[in-house]
Amino acid sequence: MAVLVGKQAPDFSEKAVKGQEVIENFSLSQFKGKYVVLFFYPLDFTFVCPTELHAFEAKRAEFEAKGVEVVGVSTDSWFSHLAWLNTPKNQGGIEGVGYPIVSDFNKTISADYDVLLGGGMALRGLFLIDKEGVVQHQVVNNLPLGRNVDEAIRMVDALQFFEANGEVCPANWNEGDKAMKPNDAGLKEYFAE
Repeated sequence: MAVLVGKQAPDFSEKAVKGQEVIENFSLSQFKGKYVVLFFYPLDFTFVCPTELHAFEAKRAEFEAKGVEVVGVSTDSWFSHLAWLNTPKNQGGIEGVGYPIVSDFNKTISADYDVLLGGGMALRGLFLIDKEGVVQHQVVNNLPLGRNVDEAIRMVDALQFFEANGEVCPANWNEGDKAMKPNDAGLKEYFAE
C-alpha cells in the first residue's frame, strides 16, 4: 500500500455524475484552494456502499461549512452511477446524493491511489487533501468494513485547527479540546493538566 500522506494527490480527469448531470473532464485540480475528502468505494448496487454514500450526504452541509468538497469514486461506469442515483434509498439506491461521483472506468485513479484490487474494484480508501493538493490523511478499509464519516470530519477539524494555530492535536482530540505546542514543553504542559 502506497503512502500518499505528505505528497501531491494524483490528479485525474474523468467523467463524473452529480445529480442527473454527467460532467465531462471532472478533475481533482479544479478544487485547488479547497479541501477535498476523496473517497473510494467498491461498487454501485452493493450493500455497505449505499450506507456510506448516504452517510456522506447526511454530513455534506457540515463538510461544506468547513470549506470541504466531498467526492466519491468507484470503478463503475457513469451509466451505472446515473442508474443508482435514480434508485430510491429504500430499494438500495442512492437517490438524493448530491456530491459528485467519479467514474473510474479505466481504473487509473484507483491504481494511482493504490486502492485497486485485482478483480477491478476499489477498496474503501479515504484521502483528506488540503488546499495545496497535498494528502494530509489517508485510511483504507477492506470491503466489509464501512467508514465512520464523523471521523473524517474530525480529521478535517484537526487539520484546520493545526493550520490556524500551529498546535498539534493529541489522541482522541475533538474540536474544542485542548491541543499542544509541538515541543517538549508543550507535551509536559499538556500532561500537567
